[in-house]
Amino acid sequence: MKIIIAGAGDVGFHLAELLSYENQEITVIDLDDERLSKISNKLDVATIKGSSTSYAVLDEANVSKADLLIAVTSIEEINITTSIFAKDLGVKKTVARIKNLDFLQEREKRHLKELGIDELISPESLASREIKRLLRSTALTDIFHFDDGKLTLLGILIDKKCKLCDLKLVDSPIFNPDNDFITVAILRDGETIVPHGDSAFINGDHAYFIATPSGVEKIQALSYTKKTEIKNVMILGGSKIGQQISRKLSDDYNIKLIEQDKSKCFALADELSDTLVIHGDGRNADLIESEGINDMDAFIAVTGNSETNILSSLVAKEHGVKKTIALVENVEYIHLSQNIGIDTMINRKLIAANFIFRYIRKGDIISITSIHGVDAEVLEFIVKEDSKITKKYIKNLKFPKNAIIGGVVRKGVPRIVNGDFRVRAGDRAVVLCIPKAIHKVESFF
Repeated sequence: MKIIIAGAGDVGFHLAELLSYENQEITVIDLDDERLSKISNKLDVATIKGSSTSYAVLDEANVSKADLLIAVTSIEEINITTSIFAKDLGVKKTVARIKNLDFLQEREKRHLKELGIDELISPESLASREIKRLLRSTALTDIFHFDDGKLTLLGILIDKKCKLCDLKLVDSPIFNPDNDFITVAILRDGETIVPHGDSAFINGDHAYFIATPSGVEKIQALSYTKKTEIKNVMILGGSKIGQQISRKLSDDYNIKLIEQDKSKCFALADELSDTLVIHGDGRNADLIESEGINDMDAFIAVTGNSETNILSSLVAKEHGVKKTIALVENVEYIHLSQNIGIDTMINRKLIAANFIFRYIRKGDIISITSIHGVDAEVLEFIVKEDSKITKKYIKNLKFPKNAIIGGVVRKGVPRIVNGDFRVRAGDRAVVLCIPKAIHKVESFF
């Protein structure tokens, strides 16, 4: 597949990195020498210096023979123009990153499609959707459901209170006699470990499991975490993401939104009728205390300043808030989140890149899920007749060591798998693997 990426910023770089594991033919266009140098030094991709809105540059990238053009510069107008020009030159599909959420309305999307833009990506809209998903559980660091909850991926903190602490995986069945969960990843000091029998849980790890519904309850019991219902949410920052979150959450939660800009507060109050909008500086601990931080179940910091978001989330955690989510611009911060006490840090550029990657990978894979801070993808397949995965028991398959089949749903019944399990055609299989292994894992399905 020949793919052209316009924009070598964080979104473009992360996307090129994910796609480079797939042996795709990738060309990256950007005006910035430093960005292009960084991307060409780290990845096996072609680079072209120039404007992606130039017909000559697009011709040089051989856009007429390309399967896909992805325009992800930081300037919306360039992304739209690039996509239109590329379509005119013969590219099969286009994806454009946008900021104006009005473009996501059905009429606008239809109009832009007529102009040559097949898919629109809004990092702000995707980030707000991700935050809504993260609010499902206060007790867990992350949670995803597969096949309507028949299988669940969940993460917990391993601390001294956790019964799994200092145990090897090979010994953990004493707490799991019914085999209704399996460990699929451990995050330790920023490093992602795909565990095997001799791997151990140590204090400070974040462990991730695939579990049946009964297994979810067991894991929560082992970690001494209790599910707490979220009712009251405080949002710091009236940015586009802050507004989006307020709209998405106001039907289900009591929302307080704090914004520093007074004129913006009046506009927000008019737009968000179900949200209590407060004028003030969220960095002021006295202010958030006086506005009832002690009564909040969740705190979401989405100002334009990463440090403000991090520090205010830490203050919220100190006041007993169960769930804290901070928006950060620096990708490197993502791995720090759980080590410093914030439940989740999110980066809208990474979320956008992962979403585009899933869009490209549609086909045999039903879904691709990324875990915040973890260098791994969770893939869901429907197993086909005569797939290599069905030929032998798992222990005899030479399945990649940096991947784990967590479970399958067979005729509506969830099953956690082990080496003596044999996958059958028609099963829905959930697999965790590091990005470099995706191509190998696909070959089994």
